[in-house]
Amino acid sequence: MAPEIYNLAQSPVSSHAFSPDHSQVAVSLNTNDVQIFSKQGTEWVSTDTLSEHDKLITSIDWASSSNRIVTASQDRNAYVWQQTADADGKIVWKPTLVLLRINRAATHVRWSPKEDKFAVASGARAIAVCSFDPENNWWVSKLLKKPIRSTVLAIDWHPNNVLLAAGSADMKARVLSAYIKEVDERPSPTIWGSKLPFNTICGEFTSPSGGWVHTVGFSPSGDALAFASHDSSVSIVYPGSPVINIKLPTLPFVTLTWTTENSLVAAGHDCQPVVFSGAQDGWQVVGSLDDTSAAKSPVGSKSGYGGSPTVGRLNAGAFATFRDADSRGQSSIAGSGSGDTKLLTVHQNTITSVRPYEIHGGQVTKVSTSGVDGNLVIWNTDEVMTSGIASLTSRLGSSQIR
Repeated sequence: MAPEIYNLAQSPVSSHAFSPDHSQVAVSLNTNDVQIFSKQGTEWVSTDTLSEHDKLITSIDWASSSNRIVTASQDRNAYVWQQTADADGKIVWKPTLVLLRINRAATHVRWSPKEDKFAVASGARAIAVCSFDPENNWWVSKLLKKPIRSTVLAIDWHPNNVLLAAGSADMKARVLSAYIKEVDERPSPTIWGSKLPFNTICGEFTSPSGGWVHTVGFSPSGDALAFASHDSSVSIVYPGSPVINIKLPTLPFVTLTWTTENSLVAAGHDCQPVVFSGAQDGWQVVGSLDDTSAAKSPVGSKSGYGGSPTVGRLNAGAFATFRDADSRGQSSIAGSGSGDTKLLTVHQNTITSVRPYEIHGGQVTKVSTSGVDGNLVIWNTDEVMTSGIASLTSRLGSSQIR
């Protein structure tokens, strides 16, 4: 089955999150507002706008059980949105204040598995772990600070609702305890540790070649951690074992999600979701969810650069692209066809976010991606294309070796 492709806007989609029933999606279109689109037939139509932030919204998460939306922004604030009835009885989204206590931009936000907490990464070299204070009707935060030395770019929760993974611009991925005595029950021992007071460092891992850690993610069981760095590497961590590093000859990944205990999907500047598979004895690239061996139709984002399908944007006709964009505001060049200006991938620019979309039997069967091209795409994770990635995997050499 071909991926479902939807063009939401002519501007970048910096973040997206689906409602629990997938009938709505909240997106940030690189502005200070959240647009909520509703599915009407085969199209997504904007039905609500959440306006409270002053600067660009960097991250959105939609709680699957409580149906609450949390947003984070460069204005150093976060808001929790909940549907309530107004004076006229109309259902509207009402924001609740969050006391973050940070002095730099908020960069990433995620609800905890039990949805009684959420964590906000920031440029203040800190992570705000927020819980609700019913007495004052606001969300209060405790800050994870040490030993973070730079902007925190990504976070992800462990299934036990206590441990938190963080990737930052100090070239480190860390596992920290976000245990809050007033909120959490005493956690059971895990492979990451048994004594977990707030801000306990359960693991610290360095990017292989010193790149920013753009994204982190726990496996479904929480027994493994994956992170991707700006040095075009993906690393898999099993506590007590050497880190598995996969170096790639592609542009860097900026987002990833696990699909099973032994596979994950990563995407980023190379404009296609790449599938990795493995276990504790080694990992490898399996293929891509995008069929880059075939030309795409000119509909929406289904256009692409010509040349080798291995890694789309590395084969771009850069001069022609920039000349046309500068002089005419177009991405195609008259008289030269589309070979030099269109990617062979579905997404025509950086993929900013990949998220689980559909889960069956504990396995993610579909993932969704959004990108700088304004497109939202839903992929089947069992349809892995190997043709466009064959030459890539042949050049990985010893990347499977721990």
